[in-house]
Amino acid sequence: MEHHDQVADAFGSTAAAYLTSHVHASGADLQRLAATFAATCGNATVLDMGCGAGHASFAVAPHVREVVAYDLAPPMLATVAAAAQERGLASIRTQQGAAEALPFADGSFDWAISRMSAHHWRDVPRALAEVRRVLKPGGRLMFIDIAGIDDPLFDTHIQAIELLRDGSHLRDYRADEWLAMLAGAGFDAQVDERWRIDIEFGPWVARMRTPQERVTAIRSLWERAPDEVRRYFDVQPDGSFKLDALQVSATRRD
Repeated sequence: MEHHDQVADAFGSTAAAYLTSHVHASGADLQRLAATFAATCGNATVLDMGCGAGHASFAVAPHVREVVAYDLAPPMLATVAAAAQERGLASIRTQQGAAEALPFADGSFDWAISRMSAHHWRDVPRALAEVRRVLKPGGRLMFIDIAGIDDPLFDTHIQAIELLRDGSHLRDYRADEWLAMLAGAGFDAQVDERWRIDIEFGPWVARMRTPQERVTAIRSLWERAPDEVRRYFDVQPDGSFKLDALQVSATRRD
């Protein structure tokens, strides 16, 4: 199975769980996202890349003219469309596809957003080049994602934990990697916020339907991790821990 197929399969079968997930449906980052768009003129067109169950789209939709909720997994898009209708968010429409090949004309959008998705993308630099293409001159983006760690010891452990939990995981990128990739794609970028997310182990693995042998492997990796790793991630007896997250924003250079 190709990587894109693996991503679509993994999230297609878990769409309902992501819609109701407390971790995904709440957070100060969603509030910041909504506030950013509430302060705009209200006429923006927005592309939500890797929209998942649509929480970022739902946050910005009341404040803009149109949101295109874009995702690789058709069941996710069906979940977004149904939830948008229930919430009366008529400005949201859905479109299926991969981040690296956006089926939109040049200069179609004022904004691009993405939340908790890019760590699954096969080729982030290519996706960012596509984002630049479909943004209007001076267009902006705001991406929120799980963050890699500057310390290699910590970073190796979290990448391994993430992959064991979800075989479609590719990489949590560090802040410096995000800034370099965005600069290379033709953006002026900055890191806006960094924070930590409390992960409750049981729901975290259940949401992704992680096979039991991999759940066992994750527990084993945490239990045998060096003390400083366990301290950094605040690993609890039940396997719960903390993930790093970041928000980056950028403006298209012309």
